[in-house]
Amino acid sequence: MTPDVDKLLAAQAPVYDSLLGELYDAAIDDHSWSRYLSHVRELFRANYVTLIIRAPQDSEQGLMVVSGDIEGEGSFSYIAYPHSQTPFVNCPTNRVFTVTDLMSYASWEASDYYQRHCVPQQVYHVMGVDLVVPAGGVFRFRITRPKGTNDFSRAEKLLCSSLIPHMTRALHIHSLIGHKESLNALYSQAIGRLAIATLVLDANGCIVEANQTARDMLRAADGLKIVGGRLEASYPGDNRRLYQALRSALSSEREQTALAEALSVARPSGQVSLGLLIEPVPDHEWEDAQDQPHVVVYVRDAVGRSMLSAAMTRQVFGFTPSESALAMELANGLSLEEAANSLGIRRNTARAHLRAIFSKTGVRRQTELVRLMLNSVVSLSQQADEPSSEENPKDGNKAS
Repeated sequence: MTPDVDKLLAAQAPVYDSLLGELYDAAIDDHSWSRYLSHVRELFRANYVTLIIRAPQDSEQGLMVVSGDIEGEGSFSYIAYPHSQTPFVNCPTNRVFTVTDLMSYASWEASDYYQRHCVPQQVYHVMGVDLVVPAGGVFRFRITRPKGTNDFSRAEKLLCSSLIPHMTRALHIHSLIGHKESLNALYSQAIGRLAIATLVLDANGCIVEANQTARDMLRAADGLKIVGGRLEASYPGDNRRLYQALRSALSSEREQTALAEALSVARPSGQVSLGLLIEPVPDHEWEDAQDQPHVVVYVRDAVGRSMLSAAMTRQVFGFTPSESALAMELANGLSLEEAANSLGIRRNTARAHLRAIFSKTGVRRQTELVRLMLNSVVSLSQQADEPSSEENPKDGNKAS
């Protein structure tokens, strides 16, 4: 630090401390970027503060976050950043620059970029830095003032430089959290596609998180239900065994022994019991929140219909729409006669489709076909879809 910066920081100490707090809040919360950028704008008496989070590539537009009423979008906005050609490219990274570090103001005023994009927005003085984060990528940070105001001073450039290591760390944390959230979403989606209900419980048996399959299952309240935010079984005997298993999982968590316990839960509907697998969540020494995950419960409905995609079935096996519809009904546990009735086709027609299916897949029995369907990528489709309109599988008016 120089005496000028020390003096400036001393005068702005409360604001600077608050600024860094908001920056690290923004690392874990997207909404905090508005407070941080707005305070930077106040600190530097700027008309705009911009963080370009994605530069444009080829025909794809970039994205920037702006503090300042640009294009009438309000005081804070996420807007497209289409400018692939600017004077402020290929600058040394993590180093603050201003217009005069790159060109004279005469050259700047004569540039096409300034005339077309800066004059309409009253942008004249520019101070910026291209931030490189360890997680990868370059973020462009820009602070601007209108014509008729003072250019950015040496002390202000040094003050901006003092923010660089903090912004780099915050953007790195933000990138890592975003990457982790994306992976978690993918894993959750994969489990959901396998029709496995997943529930995460805290130490009191209250549900912290549940995937869509679990929410649908709990909504039906057939075997498992929510009572006061807690997971419970429909019958008292099953509920006692469920909570014994949960207590056992909590005990093994504290002892750091990853023991899983399985049990079945009867269903009031009379359907086959639900199968549960209960496992402790590894304890994190630095976490002591009341609602932190302690136990994960996996639930499988053995009689639930498989969510198979007709379009994917056709792509993978080369079935016609009618063959695909029949194969999907067989995979859901129906006999050939039941599948024919469900589709509204005659049994001889169903037999003809089945022969074609056997020929295309190389199997010879329905049990082999069902195993092939459920073990293929078709079972990973997100949801069942409708038969193609190009060929209706129902042929009730056709002769056998």
